[in-house]
Amino acid sequence: MSRNVCITAAEGQTGFAIAELLLSDPFSSKVDSVTALTMDPSHPKAKELVAMNAKVVHHVPGREREVVKTLKETGCDTICLIPPAHAEKFDIAAELVRAAQKAGVNNVCLISSVGCDYADPKKQPRLREFIDLEAMTLATKGDPNTPLGHSPVVIRAGFYAENLLLYAPQAQTEGVIPLPIGKDHKFAPVALGDIAQVAAHVLTGKGKHGFDDKHRGQMMVVTGPMLCTGDELATAASKVLGKQMQYEDISESEARKILRAQSESDQSEQQYLLEYYSLVREGKTNYISTSAFHYVTGEKPTEVDEFFKMYIGEFQTAKRVKRHH
Repeated sequence: MSRNVCITAAEGQTGFAIAELLLSDPFSSKVDSVTALTMDPSHPKAKELVAMNAKVVHHVPGREREVVKTLKETGCDTICLIPPAHAEKFDIAAELVRAAQKAGVNNVCLISSVGCDYADPKKQPRLREFIDLEAMTLATKGDPNTPLGHSPVVIRAGFYAENLLLYAPQAQTEGVIPLPIGKDHKFAPVALGDIAQVAAHVLTGKGKHGFDDKHRGQMMVVTGPMLCTGDELATAASKVLGKQMQYEDISESEARKILRAQSESDQSEQQYLLEYYSLVREGKTNYISTSAFHYVTGEKPTEVDEFFKMYIGEFQTAKRVKRHH
């Protein structure tokens, strides 16, 4: 049974991390080919993927028929659908869902977002969009005329711990982690690598209907293993970095200013982060969900202090960092 995987938004942090895993041991022996769809084939990450033996294909959104043709030409039977970091994220992702359906792609794994089910369409519209994308992806399950959706998986990815790297300059110069999440509510940041691990297991798992029956049809909610307040996050950072870190509860407008100055991601991604922070302030992220990670990988997810250890250099040397959700 062949497995030709197509990854959308492959130049983004999530797409690249998943593609990199699929192209290396032990996953590479379970896939026949990896196609990286990118809206920017000249992106350095796209060039890295070519060097790793991925087939990089230019994805031009806006004409559905052309996108269907592109997917057919890649010969993919499996798509990892990652909504891109783009102002038109929803339209581009929705077009890909429809195109995959028309191109007859059997297996679809959508990378969605934790918290989208708690998001208010008026207060957190960017987060809420993921609910509509999930519904579109899963709706085809009941349609006998389409292969897409007979083998769907949705992974709701938690708030990436990597987003905290945006505050490395403040951590380094002032010893503070400035976040607009209030004093008492908690959230459970997840390492990007953990999401990539779950996705790689799903994308390479095989069963008689496409994906492995253990995964097929699953809604996997994947957060980090520890609930932290801002203060607890600062305590974990202090322990690893060997210097006293403080959490600073800032206003949303101040957070917006910092993101504009320090994040190279586009406005829609900055909006996503601000909406997620507002969910934390509303007490809607006070849970962890690690069962899917254990079940799919058989391992333990990355602890918060392990995350700080992984990126210790970035927190000790202030620099601008780019991290997309």
